[in-house]
Amino acid sequence: MRLRVAHTTHYQFDQPVSHGLQRLRLTPKTTHGQQVLNWSMQFEGAVREVEYEDHNHNHITLVSVLPGVTDVRVMCEGLIATADNAGVLGHHSGHMPLWAFLAQSPLTRPGPRVRAIMAQVDAPKGNVLAVLHQLSTLILAHVAYVTGETQVHTSGEEAAALGMGVCQDHAHILIGAARALGIPARYVSGYLMMDDRIDQEASHAWAEAHVAGLGWVGFDVSNGISPDERYIRVATGRDYREAAPVTGLSWGSGESRLAVKLAVEQQTSEQ
Repeated sequence: MRLRVAHTTHYQFDQPVSHGLQRLRLTPKTTHGQQVLNWSMQFEGAVREVEYEDHNHNHITLVSVLPGVTDVRVMCEGLIATADNAGVLGHHSGHMPLWAFLAQSPLTRPGPRVRAIMAQVDAPKGNVLAVLHQLSTLILAHVAYVTGETQVHTSGEEAAALGMGVCQDHAHILIGAARALGIPARYVSGYLMMDDRIDQEASHAWAEAHVAGLGWVGFDVSNGISPDERYIRVATGRDYREAAPVTGLSWGSGESRLAVKLAVEQQTSEQ
C-alpha cells in the first residue's frame, strides 16, 4: 500500500519568542514493512540547525525558533510504501541493547490497577505471544478509549485507575505489564490511516514487545489489532518521552497553543 501523509504542526505564542529550540521526531525511516519513497519537511518561524540519529535509531531534526516570532509551523509531507507483516518487525537493531527495554519508567511502572489487569491473564506463560495478545485485550476491556481525560504526562497506572485513556496510555500500560513479566517492550509513535476518513485527529501510538523467534511485534491496544499496512512507524523509545513527535523549550513566549492538521490517505498507482 502507498500512503500519502501531510502533517502540519502549528504553535501560536501569546508573546514574541526570545529564544526556542525544538527536537522533531517527524521523519520516518525505511525499515521492515515500510519504505520511504519521499519525505520533505518545511518550516515557518524556525530554521533547521542539525540532523542526527538518536540512541533509539530515530531521525532527529533540531530547529531553532526565530527570535520575535509568534507563530511556528512545521510542515511534513511524504509517500510511504507499506506492507502487512502482521505486526512483526523482526530482529532487534539500533544502538540500545535489548535489556534496556526491560527497565520501567515513571510512565510505564505498574501499580495495583495494572497488576490487577495482569492477574487476569490465563494464557500459558511459555506462550509469550498469547500472553501479549491477551494482555492487549484485557487492557482495552478495563481502560476505555476516551479522549480528553488524560495528558501526555499521565502514567499508565494513572490511566488504569481512571479506567479510561487514549492510545498513549494503552501503550504505556502494555509496555509496563510486559516488562514486569520479563518481556522487553517499547513505545512507537507514527501514523494510522483510518478507513473512514482522510483527515486524522492526531498522530498515533502503539507498543512493540520482543518475542523470541519473532523479534519485535507490534500491538495496537486501542484498536485491538497488530499493526498492518495502514500504519507508518516514525519513532520509538522506552516511553512517550523518547518517541514524542515534538519536544522543545522556549523563552519569553508566554502561553502557547498547539494545532495539528494531519491527513493520511492511500495513493493509487495512477496518482
